[in-house]
Amino acid sequence: MTNTNFKKSIYILPNLFTTMNLFCGYYSVLSSVQSRFTDAAIAILIGAVFDLLDGKIARATNTTSKFGIEYDSLADLLTFGMAPALLMVLWGLEPMGRAGWLAGFLFMTCGALRLARFNTSTFSSPDFEGLPIPAAAATVVSAVLFFSRLELNPDPFKVTLLVMMFGLSFCMVSTFAYKSFKNVSLFKSMTFNKLVGLILIFVAIATEPCILLFVVFLTYVVSGPVLSLMFHSPSKNDKETQADKGF
Repeated sequence: MTNTNFKKSIYILPNLFTTMNLFCGYYSVLSSVQSRFTDAAIAILIGAVFDLLDGKIARATNTTSKFGIEYDSLADLLTFGMAPALLMVLWGLEPMGRAGWLAGFLFMTCGALRLARFNTSTFSSPDFEGLPIPAAAATVVSAVLFFSRLELNPDPFKVTLLVMMFGLSFCMVSTFAYKSFKNVSLFKSMTFNKLVGLILIFVAIATEPCILLFVVFLTYVVSGPVLSLMFHSPSKNDKETQADKGF
């Protein structure tokens, strides 16, 4: 009996972009093993561009599918989970021994948990719950490029890098709200002022990309816990406790 599942077609264009994302992750791993850390970092950033485009194209052309969603998650785990973890371990955390490679493993594991939670979540919100794994990966690789641009040796900063990896891991599995920018579309018109603003941002980043990208991604990571604390509303139990105390 012929399995009808093999007769189902898949959409070429968005899955082709996902494959390019997967290739970037694979190339990054090879580059890290060969100690070409800058190439490894750039490959992950290019993978993030392909990851952004595959979703945008799939939604714009109405070619989303369950196959594409699962394929995208598998590609993301390699490109934004394993590749940046291996890069950070081999580049900056290897002198720390067990603590270093365990930090990389924790980063990859929390990234996998973040993807699984996202795929199975029924919570509808314009924002992300927890730090998206591409943003966490971009923070790691932009740190590598930042050090490379300033010609800094990562060894004196290995404890800071270790703390950063633990912090990013925690943010991915946290319930902090992060802006998703889902309403930003490449296929919709925008006002002239917004276009000028985007051009100015692009020019600013192009001036010193290795420095400004690190600042941008680090600011995004910090925005989650900061905004959650600023706009945190007391829970029902907190209100009842305050009422009992006469507040």
